[in-house]
Amino acid sequence: MNIFVGGLPFKVDEKELRELFEKYGELTSVKLIIDKQSGRSKGFGFVEIEDDAAGQQAIDELDGTELYGRTIGVRISEDKKPDRRF
Repeated sequence: MNIFVGGLPFKVDEKELRELFEKYGELTSVKLIIDKQSGRSKGFGFVEIEDDAAGQQAIDELDGTELYGRTIGVRISEDKKPDRRF
């Protein structure tokens, strides 16, 4: 299951994001999105968890929780829609 995590504090790194989710199950990837120009986090990332039930439990338990004073949003990641501006 691919999970979107938004509203992350800028000081959170991939290691912390991994630690937040790995108690729910085996993670296949963790990606924090970084701004190319500033090198800073954009405040969101993606976590892939192997087991769908564990992923749903992580979503249920972490969505709306507070991390460093910010409320994070956790939900199933939607596939990016193709760009149709041709």
